[in-house]
Amino acid sequence: MPVDVKLMNMTAAVLLIALAVGGAWAMARWAVHLPAFDIKGIRVSGDVSHNNTITLRANVAQRLQGTFFSVDLARVKAAFEAVPWVRRAVVRRVFPDRLQVVLQEHQAVAYWGGQRELRLINSYGEVFEANVGEVEADMLPQLDGPDEMAAEVLAMYRVVAPLFAEMELPVSRLELTQGGSWRAHLDTEASIELGRGTADEVAPRVRRFLQTLTQVSSRYERRNNAVESADLRYENGYAIRLRGVSTVAADSLKK
Repeated sequence: MPVDVKLMNMTAAVLLIALAVGGAWAMARWAVHLPAFDIKGIRVSGDVSHNNTITLRANVAQRLQGTFFSVDLARVKAAFEAVPWVRRAVVRRVFPDRLQVVLQEHQAVAYWGGQRELRLINSYGEVFEANVGEVEADMLPQLDGPDEMAAEVLAMYRVVAPLFAEMELPVSRLELTQGGSWRAHLDTEASIELGRGTADEVAPRVRRFLQTLTQVSSRYERRNNAVESADLRYENGYAIRLRGVSTVAADSLKK
């Protein structure tokens, strides 16, 4: 067979294959958009303590575009994760016409920020926004600092709070100041300057303070909860102020 005839036959075969593939592709695109493949339901499971599954499905269903085969799962995932209290959503198709969504909610462990912009922080050290009135725990501590340091602030709280709790002095607030120093506020309204540094640097100062606190306060016939303020930023000691105790001489008070 002449070479030119072979080339023509090969070209014709390639064209036929291309047409067949193109036709099949067009047919498939047409078929997957048929109403028969519309999504008939969304099953939601996992953590749903703060969200009603029926409301969730209804709100997200309004944003769904496409059929079982063409729906953008990334957009569905984003829609669920935009709902308050939802931290993470895993979405998958369940043949022939449903979606399965597994939710993970934020577990609030502390309030975050000042009173004017009070938010929440979860167990992963992530700041999130939700209705703080829905928090189940009545006595969450309050943490504060730059948002990008939220995980570090939570980690520091988890180190120092148990130390104070051993002396029955709960930490109600821990903040990382603009200057990079740590400050703890106790339930007794005492303010404790912890100084700069990592948890490995701050914890020894706290232990040194607490190990001698009873001795110092009893010297002035006071209990540990009489502390008004303390400054632990000294290299070999600390400064302390006790409620009802003054270092000012009596004669100077009369002037």
